[in-house]
This record gives sequence, structure tokens and C-alpha cells, in this order.
Amino acid sequence: MKAKRVISASSARFAAQIFNIITVAVLLISMTALLLGKLLASHKIGFLPFVLSMPPVMIWLGASIFVYASVAHHPNPRTAHFNKWAGYRFYGVMGSLVVFGQPLYGLLDGWRGLMLVLGLAVLIVVPWALYDIYRAAREPWADMTVEVDV
Repeated sequence: MKAKRVISASSARFAAQIFNIITVAVLLISMTALLLGKLLASHKIGFLPFVLSMPPVMIWLGASIFVYASVAHHPNPRTAHFNKWAGYRFYGVMGSLVVFGQPLYGLLDGWRGLMLVLGLAVLIVVPWALYDIYRAAREPWADMTVEVDV
């Protein structure tokens, strides 16, 4: 038996924006924690900035897989398109940092190296993500009716 279900325009728009919204929030929280950790840390506990700044990124890296997968097969193709490019950006930058992060971290030892690596991620991801959030808000979304099995 088939039933009709309505997906509202605001729901489709929010699904298109959610990956970018959380990515921006996590990267800004992580950068803020890094800077706050540097202000609070003395020379004896120099690992504090690293301990404060990395957990949000690591947790979001794992959780983002579920968010990405839940939106990837959305019935609205524009929603899936925004989600796909948000994932390309985030996973591309995080994967690149696995390769290039250690040499960059080694250039400036300690917290400055971490600031360089995390700052690079923020500078690459956040402006594009904010632009995509803006573009998704300006997109002409419409309600959709889909048939689902009951």
C-alpha cells in the first residue's frame, strides 16, 4: 500500500543547509577553543590547546558521516546537491590535512603549527560553507509530495 507524504519546502531547505551549518559551528568552536586554550595554558601544560581544539572536529568527523548519509538520498535533487558539495569540501580538506597537516605542523612547532593547520581548514571550508548556506536560503524551494510504502 502506498501513502503520500509531503516534504515541506522549509524542511528541504534545512536539510540542504544542515551539513554546512554544523561544519561552520564545529570549526569555529574548535578554533575558539584553540585560542582560549593558548591563553589559559602555561608552558608546563602546552598540550592544553590541542586537547581543547581537536575533540569537536573529531566528533563531527564521525557524526558527519551519518548526517551526510541521511541527506544524500533526499527526494529533492537540489537538497542532495548542496549536501554532496558540502561533503566534498569538508572531507576533502580533512583528508588533505591528514597528508599535509604533519609537515605544516612541523614548520611551526607546538600550538602555532596546530593554529596553522586548523586555521587553514577554517579559511578553506567556512567561507564556502557560509556562501552555500546563503545560496540555499535564496533557492526557490517548493513542497514535494512523495509516495512511500506503508
